[in-house]
Amino acid sequence: MSNHAPALALGDAQREVLAALSRSQVASHREVQRAQVLLMASEGLANEWIARVVGVNPGTVRSMAARLGVSPAQVQRIWAARGLKPHLVKTFKPSNDPNFDEKLIDVCGLYLNPPENAIVLCMDEKTSIQALDRTQPSLPMVKGRGETMTHDYKRNGTTTLFAALEVATGKVLGTCVPKHRHNEFLDFLKTIEKEVPKGLEIHLIIDNYATHKHANVKAWLQKHPRFHLHFTPTSSSWLNLVEGWFRDLTEKALRRGVFHSVPDLIEKIEDYIRANNENPKPLIWTATAESILEKVNRGRVALQATKQN
Repeated sequence: MSNHAPALALGDAQREVLAALSRSQVASHREVQRAQVLLMASEGLANEWIARVVGVNPGTVRSMAARLGVSPAQVQRIWAARGLKPHLVKTFKPSNDPNFDEKLIDVCGLYLNPPENAIVLCMDEKTSIQALDRTQPSLPMVKGRGETMTHDYKRNGTTTLFAALEVATGKVLGTCVPKHRHNEFLDFLKTIEKEVPKGLEIHLIIDNYATHKHANVKAWLQKHPRFHLHFTPTSSSWLNLVEGWFRDLTEKALRRGVFHSVPDLIEKIEDYIRANNENPKPLIWTATAESILEKVNRGRVALQATKQN
């Protein structure tokens, strides 16, 4: 009987994982045994010899070798060793705005070099915030179990939050209203006008939503020349810093909340704004327009190449 056979081909990553698993003190006996078998097979040892040493029958050795012994746990270990995360998918959408470069440079310029005697505000609406009431009380977090709540809920109405985030301080001016038409936007502009000290220019970073460009809005702005609107490129909400604040609001105050009515919801939002303004944190922007344009252009080239293939 020969103690040698054609060596089982193993990659470096597989061999590294199997070697660690063969010495494991916590893995199951079956996993350790399988790792030992595959490592021996990779050395070209005969199935019968491996079976005698490891304590299995030759048929088991042949089936292990055929399958390469790659269990879901071992696949995960290989991914982890190489820093691979195939379960994560990043979403993106290149902007088709013909004035993308110009708008990007304008907004980045405000972040990096804000004008003197002026205030820079990032403004947007968070629409259709739902007042959700769970059908049963949630169970609090205890040792060994996280907080649990029912998957179903009762809808008790919605509200829209108009918010303006001051870049230099991190303070937020916010108002909840039933709708988000141009009338509500105008009212919020008037609120900003009252709150910002006289003598300061107001630079407002906003998106291209139609209400922001309504004729009545334009007429009002002409009568209030200290307002300067700066529009972000289309499909570029990441450029507006208030979007990050909206995300924090959702995660920290709304997602797990139970709201019996819209007033309950509004009260929670207002409490969050007050807490934010009691200990605000200035927002620091470091990316230059040039560095962003370089990444965007690389993405466009890669996307075009994918389409051609």
